[in-house]
Amino acid sequence: MGVPAFFRWLSRKYPSIIVNCVEEKPKECNGVKIPVDASKPNPNDVEFDNLYLDMNGIIHPCTHPEDKPAPKNEDEMMVAIFEYIDRLFNIVRPRRLLYMAIDGVAPRAKMNQQRSRRFRASKEGMEAAVEKQRVREEILAKGGFLPPEEIKERFDSNCITPGTEFMDNLAKCLRYYIADRLNNDPGWKNLTVILSDASAPGEGEHKIMDYIRRQRAQPNHDPNTHHCLCGADADLIMLGLATHEPNFTIIREEFKPNKPKPCGLCNQFGHEVKDCEGLPREKKGKHDELADSLPCAEGEFIFLRLNVLREYLERELTMASLPFTFDVERSIDDWVFMCFFVGNDFLPHLPSLEIREGAIDRLVNIYKNVVHKTGGYLTESGYVNLQRVQMIMLAVGEVEDSIFKKRKDDEDSFRRRQKEKRKRMKRDQPAFTPGGILTPHALGSRNSPGSQVASNPRQAAYEMRMQNNSSPSVSPNASFTSDGSPSPIGGIKRKAEDSDSEPEPEDNVRLWEAGWKQRYYKNKFDVDAADEKFRRKVVQSYVEGLCWVLRYYYQGCASWKWYYPFHYAPFASDFEGIADMPSDFEKGTKPFKPLEQLMGVFPAASGNFLPPSWRKLMSDPDSSIIDFYPEDFAIDLNGKKYAWQGVALLPFVDERRLRAALEEVYPDLTPEETRRNSLGGDVLFVGKHHPLHDFIVELYQTGSTEPVGVPPELCHGIQGKFSLDEEAILPDQIVCSPVPMLRDLAQNTAISVNFKDPQFAEDYIFKAVMLPGARKPAPVLKPSDWEKSSNGRQWKPQLGFNRDRRPVHLDQAAFRTLGHVMPRGHAHIPKLMSNMRPQDSWRGPPPLFQQQRFDRGVGAEPLLPWNRMLQTQNAAFQPNQYQMLAGPGGYPPRRDDRGGRQGYPREGRKYPLPPPSGRYSWN
Repeated sequence: MGVPAFFRWLSRKYPSIIVNCVEEKPKECNGVKIPVDASKPNPNDVEFDNLYLDMNGIIHPCTHPEDKPAPKNEDEMMVAIFEYIDRLFNIVRPRRLLYMAIDGVAPRAKMNQQRSRRFRASKEGMEAAVEKQRVREEILAKGGFLPPEEIKERFDSNCITPGTEFMDNLAKCLRYYIADRLNNDPGWKNLTVILSDASAPGEGEHKIMDYIRRQRAQPNHDPNTHHCLCGADADLIMLGLATHEPNFTIIREEFKPNKPKPCGLCNQFGHEVKDCEGLPREKKGKHDELADSLPCAEGEFIFLRLNVLREYLERELTMASLPFTFDVERSIDDWVFMCFFVGNDFLPHLPSLEIREGAIDRLVNIYKNVVHKTGGYLTESGYVNLQRVQMIMLAVGEVEDSIFKKRKDDEDSFRRRQKEKRKRMKRDQPAFTPGGILTPHALGSRNSPGSQVASNPRQAAYEMRMQNNSSPSVSPNASFTSDGSPSPIGGIKRKAEDSDSEPEPEDNVRLWEAGWKQRYYKNKFDVDAADEKFRRKVVQSYVEGLCWVLRYYYQGCASWKWYYPFHYAPFASDFEGIADMPSDFEKGTKPFKPLEQLMGVFPAASGNFLPPSWRKLMSDPDSSIIDFYPEDFAIDLNGKKYAWQGVALLPFVDERRLRAALEEVYPDLTPEETRRNSLGGDVLFVGKHHPLHDFIVELYQTGSTEPVGVPPELCHGIQGKFSLDEEAILPDQIVCSPVPMLRDLAQNTAISVNFKDPQFAEDYIFKAVMLPGARKPAPVLKPSDWEKSSNGRQWKPQLGFNRDRRPVHLDQAAFRTLGHVMPRGHAHIPKLMSNMRPQDSWRGPPPLFQQQRFDRGVGAEPLLPWNRMLQTQNAAFQPNQYQMLAGPGGYPPRRDDRGGRQGYPREGRKYPLPPPSGRYSWN
């Protein structure tokens, strides 16, 4: 599904799920930047345990940003990635785990989408380069002004794919970055860090979900862990709901549509390359001191609270008089499943279901009407009941014809309104509009790109009048540049997009007219709609896809080989008889190797990332697989307006033919290429203050070649297997910087080790339930019976994570100032200090981790004072500098949701004390 469309729909329908992030910025003192101390309590009034980073959502905007100049070289890209991670870390401040996951080799079902994206990117990049060169030559021929063309190689974003040298270098840089932060950043002091780089197979977000699933299945997992996942993809919301963890939050950059982008030729804002006129850049500021300042502010982050979304869904999906027991967890799973029909990364959406037309609401209404007849839920722990799904789909099929007709009516109505709006604007536009510094701007947009302040408005107005009087031949609608001369464009020639009749894409299917199904199958599949056998094949493949996708979200990859072999989806009315269709997948399948995936997703234009003999298979006319790499390909708009919304009609890669062709060139690989073509795993890092540090040091000292189990009592219940890392970062060894502009780590104390998640049988089923001992967060939404039970009190909405958060807050320095000016006991101490204890009035409000909080449950005990908690903890868990601040593991405790965090809550488990150094058993 489209990320902007889904996010826009979600935020409008469920507005309370969004919370703006409070971000503490680094301060500057005498020209020296003082970094944020992330070891202090989180300013968002919440303490997160685990932070997961879907790294591809960080890599792309840092390497080729759309709203600012791109980094000059690869080294600057790496530094930009480090800074982005630092910024996220300072906002979230995880106290237990940081998990960084880069996309590895993807399942075949995902590779088809990657192939489409990379072929598109290559085609659009080449077309853009040709267009830029054409416009540049035209402007220079007319005497226009353009900055000198930078001689640099165009960054091909296709290199952000497993198996390339760029991704291999990124993994090395992130290892250095983690070691540096573990040594020097107090916020990382007691953190466990796991890096899953591009050599580990699987998409980044699904590697994260697989880790969470496997840890939840362990007896030592804390069911009240507060997770925070960073990423902008819409499917992260579905994946977070699928975990059934009560405390799950997503952090992402706030989506702002139509952000201004600089022109690729003159680097000025306000127009695109095709509209560039080669005008000199207007001076910014009196002495052009603002010339290098970016016109757009740094992107802001927002939190998406999935616990609030769960509240919304529970209200929306609760049904009365069901023939079976209502289970909110199963209902949420069904909602996630129904969202797949409006589109996902693995299947095209059904023709009758568009998210902007309220398709999800329509599905939910049909679901609530039909579920009384189904006798149960559609899904269970990632497995689909096809008989019940068939009832839902056929109910959608009954209204397909009316959906298509309404869509056409809405489109015609929209075009009619737009045409009337253009005529009205043309009729009402003023006869004369001043240009340059006197160009009128909308209220509040004076600081927008292109606007500037007149240093002498009276003189500028006089010069404009004189210019107007001395140039009678200038059109009254002409605009002027900053120096008062008429603008070359003058507003005389009307642009094509301003015309009253814009060309519409040709639509041969005409879904709103009778016979739409026959035309659809003939145009899209080149078969007759009466071919029942073919239609059945398309429906069966789509049903397999629905089962595969749900299994992927809840259980992991059911088959690395499966993919949907068509570019288009069937109709909902075709889903008849699907209850008898098989939904099993071949077991024991393996992912592609990295270089094999590159051959499957890259166009020939990106072949420079491959070995020479492999690259030749993409371009040699005599290659046995040359048909996989067309130089040009058609894009079917499929009823859309823009090419990027259409369907790229690329041939599907035949895995058997590809492997057969590669067998001949495998011997040509160098040792380095062979290493990059192998599959790897995760690496775990800790610093010297972490309880696991000594354990891992002794593991290396013993030289054990067998995997060793992770002691859960030393790592917040995390379980898995350790094995020695051949490229390990070890204490007292220099960590060389792979980025020349950054220093080597001469006094390293961090250590790394290979880490493998707990393993389960292939047919093991991870239960999609809330674990015993899990406590739901306090409700946020207004109770349905508030008017009756509130006794006239006004409802106070919760705007952040803490309902009792003060709307205004002074920092400690301000409170010290007040305490100094107004002595203790003074009768006129401001009200804002009245809720403080006397002993705190001189040093500001108590930190969050010292404020007494009460449990959300009924009759819960108050949080134990910190000095009492210290008595229950073993000294081995207390870092020296953090004994007055930290809880178990050295992080500030948050609101106590789990019995004071002493041990783990389920069954009152208390871990044995860690053995002293030298007493570990390796057998």
